[in-house]
Amino acid sequence: MKERLPFRFIEPTFFSGLLDDPLLLLHVRPLGKSLLFDCGQLHHLAKRVLKSITALFVSHCHMDHFMGMDTFIRHNHVSPKTVDIYGPPGIAGKMAGKLSSYDWNLAEPSWCTFRVHEVAAESVAMSVFTGANDFVRSSAGEEKRTDATVYRNAWLRVDAALCDHKIPSLAFRITERDAFGVDEERLAGEGLVKGEWLRVLKRRFYDGEFGGEPLNVLARRGESIERHTVDDAAALYEKIRKGGKPAGIGYMTDVGFSRENLERIVPLMEGVTLLVCECSFLAEERDKARVSHHLCTGDLNLLMDRLRPPFVLPMHLSKSYQERSHLVYEELEAPAGVTILQLPDHLTPRPLLSCEVPTPVRK
Repeated sequence: MKERLPFRFIEPTFFSGLLDDPLLLLHVRPLGKSLLFDCGQLHHLAKRVLKSITALFVSHCHMDHFMGMDTFIRHNHVSPKTVDIYGPPGIAGKMAGKLSSYDWNLAEPSWCTFRVHEVAAESVAMSVFTGANDFVRSSAGEEKRTDATVYRNAWLRVDAALCDHKIPSLAFRITERDAFGVDEERLAGEGLVKGEWLRVLKRRFYDGEFGGEPLNVLARRGESIERHTVDDAAALYEKIRKGGKPAGIGYMTDVGFSRENLERIVPLMEGVTLLVCECSFLAEERDKARVSHHLCTGDLNLLMDRLRPPFVLPMHLSKSYQERSHLVYEELEAPAGVTILQLPDHLTPRPLLSCEVPTPVRK
């Protein structure tokens, strides 16, 4: 994904071609860590990329979205860290099956912990798999969902909605936190002058500590500039802040085009900057899309018209279009202000042929 997108804290990379298993990586620049959305084939990701991942978000456990978990485990199981995994109900049992299929007799107490969150409509159940306990599953409780958010850090939050793909499948929305910004016209309108106090206000903004001590600002009084004390720094910031909504990314794959799904998807995705969305079939095979609970080009056209995201990345095209992938882009009709980003057919390495393997040399 080479297109420069208007994100402040996150750097998205789509590690798949149009016909490959979808893999969206979000590098959180201030943290130096990453989030991964879906986990199909990922053997082509560098080890340092895989080790930078602190949380995975799995839409559902079909093979092309979950089989790469073995590779992820392979590169992270000896690391002394905790990895959070979010997925639909049942994913903890799938993780238990993967982890129990290996022998862990050489496990060390410092090995990784996988913390699995099963996201249901009204609750999130947690299970823990620790290396010190041979990755045997143990329950970590259950929490009620009070809103759409399932994960957050200091720089973003991830919201999720449970959709239907003949099985539960999660759609995700990533929203950057508000960035500090001051409108100079508003600043002047309030009679304020730039100074060190703005750096103090910015620090309080990012620390989440607007309350507390009063803020000393610089204010213009006629021809002179005087110090002035403001008791409510949060209210002052609202008066001088620069407008604009935080940037966001929508990630949606393997959902049927149904009224029920749309009622969940549209509110979740409204206002996103980039929509990463499956487009598995051409319009002529709409019936096949309906039977398999996937989207076709006509469905994505309707979503683009409804949501009007500045950027759209179609992905996860059916492999039956191996020689006809260009037709997808010909059928997509971007409304005014919407830019469609185009992928190559494949990014994953081609499998080796036997004739390409070097013959061992006799010493």
